Amino acid sequence: MSSLIEKAAQRLEQLRQAGADMPASTPAPAASQPSASAAPAAAPVPFPVAEREVRIPDATQSKAVEMDLETLRVAGFVTPHAPRSAIADQFRVIKRPLLANATGKGAAPVPNGNLIMVTSAMPGEGKSFTAINLAMSIAMELDYRVLLVDADVARPSLRQALGLAASPGLLDLLIDRKTQMSDVLLRTNVDKLSVLLSGTPHPRATELLASDAMTSLIEEMGQRYPDRIIIFDSPPLLLTTEARVLATHMGQIIVVVQAEKTLQSQVQHAMTTIEACPVKLMLLNQARGGDQDAYGYGYGYGYGYGQTASQAADANVPVAAAT
Repeated sequence: MSSLIEKAAQRLEQLRQAGADMPASTPAPAASQPSASAAPAAAPVPFPVAEREVRIPDATQSKAVEMDLETLRVAGFVTPHAPRSAIADQFRVIKRPLLANATGKGAAPVPNGNLIMVTSAMPGEGKSFTAINLAMSIAMELDYRVLLVDADVARPSLRQALGLAASPGLLDLLIDRKTQMSDVLLRTNVDKLSVLLSGTPHPRATELLASDAMTSLIEEMGQRYPDRIIIFDSPPLLLTTEARVLATHMGQIIVVVQAEKTLQSQVQHAMTTIEACPVKLMLLNQARGGDQDAYGYGYGYGYGYGQTASQAADANVPVAAAT
């Protein structure tokens, strides 16, 4: 049988050599074995899938504003790149314990230590002046960002002091929930310093400051900006109750006292309204003394006036004297 097959194959080969047209032979592959010369299978076509919607954070930055730094320097404020001054050195001393408490580097942890309220017992004692200088001084640090908030909504003064135009601010955030922080925050030409003005005047401004909306906003600000020092210029403690409500959310409070003007009884009364705050610093503004050093500041401990060094040692409220 095999000889017949071999003869047939030889005959076909002779016919091909003779030039006869022969159909191409395609051997059938074995049913049980795939052809080794089969073409590679085509890559599977992916099933069409709807694109995932990616939410990109809003890259719109807050509004940029320009402050006249030279005018501020002449008015007695701390400004970057200004020659060394007594007021700048005083606030270097004042801010140091505040920053330590805000960053957990103090003697004990301070809840909400990055929320600092600057207030006074009565109007006209220099709290806004102190708040601006403190914010400027901290903004000059390498590792901190500062947000300065005008929370004295009944008598706002930061806008005029900084020479800024009227714009939406704190009250607008409290009234309209659709208003975003980026809509009202002002980026200044002082690196690392932003400002939140009091905003559009409202007949119930003081009630809004004591509202649940303000409480929620403070909590949101503290959680949203944990790396930022937030300074509130608040109303005086003895004129309204809103400042006392605001104080309950603060980690640190500075009470500004004008030397030779504010009564000791007023200071004592004001301090009793903020007893719940873990850290209270009393700053003596426009102090005069013959024992101040070359930098023009005094720093000690005490409560009230007319205390000696030994009497001050038993007190627990720091007093920084600024001239």
